[in-house]
Amino acid sequence: MKVFISGASGLVGGNCLSYFKSKGMDVVGSHFSFETEDTVPFNTLDLAKENNFDLVKFSPDYILHCGALTWVDYCEDHEEESYQKTVQSTKNLISIAKQCNAKLVFIGTDYIFDGQNGPYTEDIEPSPVNVYGQHKLDAENFVLQELPESLVIRITNVYGRELRNKNFVMRLVDNVKAEKDDTLKLPFDQYATPVNAEDIAKALYLLMSDKKSGVYNIASTDYVNRVQLAKRVLSYFPEHKMTLAPISTKELNPPAERPLNGGLLSIKFLNEYPSFEFKNVDDFMKEILS
Repeated sequence: MKVFISGASGLVGGNCLSYFKSKGMDVVGSHFSFETEDTVPFNTLDLAKENNFDLVKFSPDYILHCGALTWVDYCEDHEEESYQKTVQSTKNLISIAKQCNAKLVFIGTDYIFDGQNGPYTEDIEPSPVNVYGQHKLDAENFVLQELPESLVIRITNVYGRELRNKNFVMRLVDNVKAEKDDTLKLPFDQYATPVNAEDIAKALYLLMSDKKSGVYNIASTDYVNRVQLAKRVLSYFPEHKMTLAPISTKELNPPAERPLNGGLLSIKFLNEYPSFEFKNVDDFMKEILS
């Protein structure tokens, strides 16, 4: 199976690139702006760019689109840039997928929901409350409409190993190891289902190998708010100097509204793959500290 991954220098794409290679897939990963030694250049907004990897010549069976603008508050104030990097990039890859007769895999989010009644199953009607969520929903819908045999997975609060350690869990671990004594203002009313990026890669490998299509939620067993998540991580460092300051989302007053009771349920996926075991945050912490 030949796979092309856009955004392979990021958290999800990087874990997919590494895991797919370990399973013997013929896989190429690309970067948009952050170059790594394992990725090739590919600008999803300028398909004619001279140094783009020749994706049509590679002729993949799957195009896995991991690239998007995920800074929620920035998206709220930069709507056109958000549209270009999330929706237009997806449209451009849809056109190449049609040329190559490839299936597209799109990475969705629980931010397409309003956060009133989470965690969510795949059949709940979306109702985004911010620009980021709306654009992710728009892109998801384009994929399902234009390439009905393709695959959408929805994820949220992803953590795990990555080159820049930009995700919340690893940033917190790095700050503790650096003996920082920061005070973190964290929302106690935003709930989600954190998931390990490596588990996403393992789940995608199964779904793609079995030629699945449609929408699947990929979420672990934890259902926590940001304060609870931080406490879980910090519990592995009894001598840490960090201070947690729980605060409501209303008090934080972010530019973009947040779906408070968010998160996802993996019932559909686990019914089809009952032997699959998701790692939780404790599993991950024990693994990286062992």
